[in-house]
Amino acid sequence: MSSQSGHSRHRDLVPWSTGLFDCFSDPKNCCVTLWCPCITFGQIAETVDKGSISCCASGALYILIACVTAFPCIYSCFYRSKMRQQYTLDGSPCGDCLVHCFCEGCALCQEYRELKFRGFDMKPGWHGNIKERNREVGMSPVVEEGMSRHYNS
Repeated sequence: MSSQSGHSRHRDLVPWSTGLFDCFSDPKNCCVTLWCPCITFGQIAETVDKGSISCCASGALYILIACVTAFPCIYSCFYRSKMRQQYTLDGSPCGDCLVHCFCEGCALCQEYRELKFRGFDMKPGWHGNIKERNREVGMSPVVEEGMSRHYNS
């Protein structure tokens, strides 16, 4: 790979919609993540994995890893990398691990906000979002009476 293509690839990366330390821009999620990070992580993992793992399953695995190793960041940093690749977000695999190891709560909050910014409602999960999007696509727009044209023949 040439150095020029490496530079153009770097320029195509998109910045995160919010900063790492903007946790209080979503106070509710900040509190949930502070007291029960497995919930926030589960919601992120379900969305990033496009529903192939449930919020409950990934959250339970997060708790198990936290109890066994005391370092759930071992698991969560891989989801940050996966999310970054899906949305071409700025960063690196090493940076993902460092952010999660030293600032787990802030990283989870930032990932949650990023998915919300991209149009996901985190509460119903992946399948709930898909149902909602399919419902919106299936509905035809309502045309107001005053906006239509009537042609007299």
